[in-house]
Amino acid sequence: MKIRILVASLALAGTAAAWAAADEPIKPIAAAKVANPALAELGKKLYFDPRLSKSGFISCNSCHNLSMGGTDNIKTSIGHNWNEGPINAPTVLNSSLNLAQFWDGRAADLKAQAGGPIANPGEMASNHALAVEVLQSIPGYVADFKKAFGSDKVTIDEVTRAIAAFEETLVTPNSRFDKWLQGDKKALSVDELAGYQLFKDSGCTGCHNGPAVGGNSYQKMGVVEAYKASSPAEGRVAVTGKDADRFNFKVPTLRNVEMTYPYFHDGAANTLKEAVDIMGRIQPGKKFSADENAKVVAFLKTLTGDQPNFKLPILPPSSDSTPRPTPFAKK
Repeated sequence: MKIRILVASLALAGTAAAWAAADEPIKPIAAAKVANPALAELGKKLYFDPRLSKSGFISCNSCHNLSMGGTDNIKTSIGHNWNEGPINAPTVLNSSLNLAQFWDGRAADLKAQAGGPIANPGEMASNHALAVEVLQSIPGYVADFKKAFGSDKVTIDEVTRAIAAFEETLVTPNSRFDKWLQGDKKALSVDELAGYQLFKDSGCTGCHNGPAVGGNSYQKMGVVEAYKASSPAEGRVAVTGKDADRFNFKVPTLRNVEMTYPYFHDGAANTLKEAVDIMGRIQPGKKFSADENAKVVAFLKTLTGDQPNFKLPILPPSSDSTPRPTPFAKK
């Protein structure tokens, strides 16, 4: 009888924990399910291959470094010929959970995004035709494309599909906050829980919610107080042409946020403390005390999940016919 009561109690406790998590504005992240391993593996090689760039030095990982939270930890990224970009590189981790890609949402999905930097003159500075020519000239890649797509003819559509398939695997489950949501009430400290309560009470979850803790809406940067950006980027207006969308940006994910400094589209906030202070003031109009700020920051650090864990790919060697890259010029 005692065993039955214990089992029933544990079942009820689990149900109660599930109901509690269901009521929270933030949801746990599920582990990635790889539908096509050959496609994801090809995408991984392409993601790390600098031969997709004009110089032969820049890969996707250059600006979205998977050992640095999926970003590059500098204010704005450095592209071809040492060009300094106008905007902070958003993390690629959990980017499959975004409603669209780029700060202004100009790419509908990861596939559409993957082709952008290759042809952007300020980033990888190549073009789609040349990128395909380079890959087609490398026997190892021809074999990989044949394995993934059933054809040895390389196309830019297949290139972007493969990169997107790899990026879809870059989710970070099992954060301490996820464990708390799933019923482990010892996963968070008193201060971290207090920080989460402040986060909710201050209205932050109005924008930062769901599995990615953001990424699912566009919001104006500077609601209660204007934000003086150091970047010329004006957000969603560049896509829609509507003045009402000026300074509206895709809400960034807060997953792994302790790793993705500096913060905001212009990279102006160097620390989480600074970011929390600014966002509290300009968005909901909340002035956090030093103690409150520290507790919110403590909560945000619980959102760091399992980082991508895989072996770096061995890239197929170039052939004698592979087009030679154009090296960086000196400034």
